[in-house]
Amino acid sequence: MTTETPSIIDKVNLDVIKDVDYSGIIDVLTEHGTKILIAVTIFVVGKWILRRIVNALKAGMVRAKVDDTLVGFLGNIVFGIGISFVVIAALAQMGIETTSLAAVIGAAGLAIGLALQGSLANFASGVLIILFRPFKAGDYVEIAGVGGTVEDISIFTTQLASPDNKCIVIPNGNITSGMIINYSAKNKRRIDLVIGVSYDADLKKARSIFEKVTKDEDRIIKSQGVQIGVMELGASSVDFIVRPWVKSKDYWAVRLDITEQIKIELDKAGIGIPFPQRDVNLFIKEGEIAPVSAKKKKA
Repeated sequence: MTTETPSIIDKVNLDVIKDVDYSGIIDVLTEHGTKILIAVTIFVVGKWILRRIVNALKAGMVRAKVDDTLVGFLGNIVFGIGISFVVIAALAQMGIETTSLAAVIGAAGLAIGLALQGSLANFASGVLIILFRPFKAGDYVEIAGVGGTVEDISIFTTQLASPDNKCIVIPNGNITSGMIINYSAKNKRRIDLVIGVSYDADLKKARSIFEKVTKDEDRIIKSQGVQIGVMELGASSVDFIVRPWVKSKDYWAVRLDITEQIKIELDKAGIGIPFPQRDVNLFIKEGEIAPVSAKKKKA
């Protein structure tokens, strides 16, 4: 049996292997391996805790009856911000410089914010509308100079249906920056009518007509009382106010009906509602030709 003699190359490789300092490599692997393990642990545990926090936040918003759209949207925002901090913490544990990364993220956020400042303003306004609920779907409102029934409230816009059934989409930023009038917020409303009668009319008789019409209308809330009285002595009429209270859902129907009935009753009683009148005095100087109408009057 013969044995092979190691070649010169094999001898050199064996010498190199013998000269390698394995203790240094093991120390490096141990140190970096520990950092990597800690970084992975930070990421996994941080993500688990973050999901628990987000779920608790969502559950709290659901119990507070916050809009479902806002619940999901805010949950995603909180999770996105939280996971960014978890990733930065994990990278920092591995020895990676995160200052420049945070600066880049901040600069990118600023640029995006400037580019989308109009949309962000609408988003912030949408959050306020959903949180504070100045109106809800089904309410008749006057916002941003237009009136209509609220059909949908989203994060960026609010959709109305006008009385003639047009679809009106209003950016939420325009809503919160102006006045909001919600006609459906209360369960009852007051009808304000101004009825003018002629100066030669019997005011007591006119008042009795207004009292009778409002008394005969069953949809008027009698417990609230009806305010009737002379409000103003106008240029051509004596102006009465008639102010009954009704349920909000009956407002327009009752207003239209009692206005029509008042006119019918005034006509029956011979009480006129005068048109605006103006007295014109005509002066003709000597030597001037009088208008045709003036000549006819002289004749």
